[in-house]
Amino acid sequence: MVELRRITPVILSGGSGTRLWPLSRAGKPKQLLSLTQDETMLQLTARRTVDSDRFAAPIIVANARHAAMIAEQLAAVGAGGATVILEPAARNTAPAIALAALHAAPDALLLVMPSDHVIADVDAFLAAVDATAPVVEQGWLATFGITPDAPEIGYGYIRAGAEIAPGVRRVERFVEKPDRATAEAYLAEGCYAWNGGIFLFRADAYLAALDAHAPAIVAAARAAMAAARTDGNEIRPDAAAFALSPDDSVDYAVMERAERVVVAPVEMGWSDVGSWDALHDLADKDAAGNVHHGSVIAIDTSGCLIRSDGPVVAAVGVSDLIIIATKDAVLVLPRGSSQDVKRAIAALKRDGHVTLDH
Repeated sequence: MVELRRITPVILSGGSGTRLWPLSRAGKPKQLLSLTQDETMLQLTARRTVDSDRFAAPIIVANARHAAMIAEQLAAVGAGGATVILEPAARNTAPAIALAALHAAPDALLLVMPSDHVIADVDAFLAAVDATAPVVEQGWLATFGITPDAPEIGYGYIRAGAEIAPGVRRVERFVEKPDRATAEAYLAEGCYAWNGGIFLFRADAYLAALDAHAPAIVAAARAAMAAARTDGNEIRPDAAAFALSPDDSVDYAVMERAERVVVAPVEMGWSDVGSWDALHDLADKDAAGNVHHGSVIAIDTSGCLIRSDGPVVAAVGVSDLIIIATKDAVLVLPRGSSQDVKRAIAALKRDGHVTLDH
């Protein structure tokens, strides 16, 4: 039997979270906000792996501009011993994970997690991690597939093949976001899972896969870490070296190209909180299906998400709306259409509007 070692959490916190504008902005994106509970998304992610018998201190890979906020939030949940690698520029998930893998011991097991996802059943998640770890010790690269409960067209899918170990299956293929009919067929077939973007692999196995399939990424990461500046628990990779890295996701750069890839399908109450509609779905609702937060007056309303972090919002006689108010911006759109926030973002970008950033 393989003796398992403590796992090193790697928490990716470099995203901008613009789909939750106007609350989430480049200066303070959604992972640093309290959206589903009193604690922020980053804090909730860090809490999943605080068991020191099971997990080593985490590595956080984050945007350099968020350094002070991240340090404060981690200290508040007892994760102040984390190593924080501050990216000088955003280069997507494959280079970010490479920085963490180069910092870790070569044989370290890295549990890579986005900082802005909801996992309601943490015990189920950790059980899947335990089931997958022995396979990963043998050099396999693992991803955690979300057992689908609807024909969702907003996620990529993973087709699971032969069982490698109990609860762990070889990946037959990764599939791009499907149309509705295809998603319904996947659901009926039963061997597909959503790609949730959570991974487990040895540091050396990941770096070897990058050497084989995306050498420019790992070369830039190695150069950036070799010339990095360290200040306490903060590591600042060299900006000029890291800027030479291609911008690519871990899925495209490694997972879809490597030979030895497994998936552990798991039901764990997962959401990527990718829209205001998702937040409405996750939240507790009143008898009329409303979700309220902040200074809100709602009269004869139903099915609405109304949130104010600034002025009082009074809604009268409306249904199925998303209304989000901050001190300097208001968003109003029909519930079910929250992906159209990107249209507002595009218009604001054209105008160079300050509310995208601050």
